[in-house]
Amino acid sequence: MSKAVWVKRIASLALVFFLSLSPFAPALAQQAEPAAAPAAAVAAPEAAAPTPTPPPSVSDAEIKAAMDRINKATGWKTDSGDTAWMLTSTALVLMMTIPGLALFYGGMVRRKNVIATVAQSFAITCVVTIVWFVVGYAIAFGTHPNAEMNKWWGGLDKLMLNGVSMDKSYTIAGATQTIPEYVYMMFQMTFAIITPALICGAFAERMKFSALLLFTALWSIIVYAPIAHWVWGGGILGGIGVLDFAGGTVVHINAGVAGLVCALVLGKRKGYGHDNMAPNNLVYTMIGASLLWVGWFGFNAGSANASGALAGVAMTNTQVATAAAALAWMFVEWAFSKKPTMLGLASGAVAGLVAVTPASGFVNPTGALIIGIAAGVGCYLSAIWLKRIFKYDDSLDAFGVHGVGGFIGAILTGVFADAAINPAGKVHSPLTQLYGCLGTIAWTAVGTLVILMICKVTTGLRVSEDAELEGLDMAIHGEALHEH
Repeated sequence: MSKAVWVKRIASLALVFFLSLSPFAPALAQQAEPAAAPAAAVAAPEAAAPTPTPPPSVSDAEIKAAMDRINKATGWKTDSGDTAWMLTSTALVLMMTIPGLALFYGGMVRRKNVIATVAQSFAITCVVTIVWFVVGYAIAFGTHPNAEMNKWWGGLDKLMLNGVSMDKSYTIAGATQTIPEYVYMMFQMTFAIITPALICGAFAERMKFSALLLFTALWSIIVYAPIAHWVWGGGILGGIGVLDFAGGTVVHINAGVAGLVCALVLGKRKGYGHDNMAPNNLVYTMIGASLLWVGWFGFNAGSANASGALAGVAMTNTQVATAAAALAWMFVEWAFSKKPTMLGLASGAVAGLVAVTPASGFVNPTGALIIGIAAGVGCYLSAIWLKRIFKYDDSLDAFGVHGVGGFIGAILTGVFADAAINPAGKVHSPLTQLYGCLGTIAWTAVGTLVILMICKVTTGLRVSEDAELEGLDMAIHGEALHEH
């Protein structure tokens, strides 16, 4: 039998199967049945099938009344405006990693490592999504039945989103929210995604892809999720009054310190300090920084968990601090190197975004301006001078920008928190903020080191010297950018 005949038969069977499941199947079946005897139809008209009675209609008012009864009984009511803003913020924060961070980092590495660098951000997005769904959210935002244990981790009551539903009250750290828990879970997932992706900037151009995948999974569970619980999930740091509106400790200090540990353990890139390691495409980096800037409005303003005035203040503070830091970095660089660079502008903007993150919902715009200037100057000195003094290879300044910028922002949040902006900032203290920073640094440094040792004895950490010289694009992925 010819191939064409088989194709026709398969297509015919598929068509019959589709029609059998379609809404028109009863009508088609009726047309296909043999006609009944006319006499029988006349003799026994009462045998005909009765016409089905349509269900009673339910008015919009009745639906609203039923929902009001449910809301009254549960004490919880979804706000459509808040939910819409949080859905938008979730998409904006995901955009920060892919394609924002991927392009930002991809433009700063050498040409032979561009694909490998952007692939890291994409792969991390996939890995953390599954880890967060299975166990990460439970550890970070579950509630441990033992109050003392709940200071340190949330337990496993929400393993694989167990108990997360559309029709039950949702509270976080004792506060009732107006958004569904599924939306909050997704929003926090995007934070969990970008944090390990930021770490990649410290070890760019030299880590094994297999090691990256294992490191990301373990780090998300052992390091990120517990710290998120400590600060936002009802844990010990939030309990002592540490202020972190959108992730100065949870995301940036966490990622920056982990990046520094990775850079020290893996060692310097081959040829570091001798070979030309200039960025391959600063246009990619500028586009990536711009996407980060826009996405950061979801990051900071979305952390209000509502579409109200506090989100507006956080958005304003984000814009002011970012612009101030970009200009501060540019002018300091201009004074030292005699030229203002595009890389400097982009790096300064990211430094401002990082530093204002913990403060965005606690300070007024004047405080945000000062934080931005301090971050621009401080992160420039860290990325340029500190790295030279201690001679470590933080490839894309993950520690210099995120670690140092996060620390500056966290401490200054304790200085400039304004109770008129957020009542939670009424009791603010730089010393309390310092405790939060030191606790995060200690757990991150030790946890990251242990995970790296696990990777070293299982997958291995660093690519071979030949692979590094050839470039990770071809050595790992078998792909390369097209030549111009």
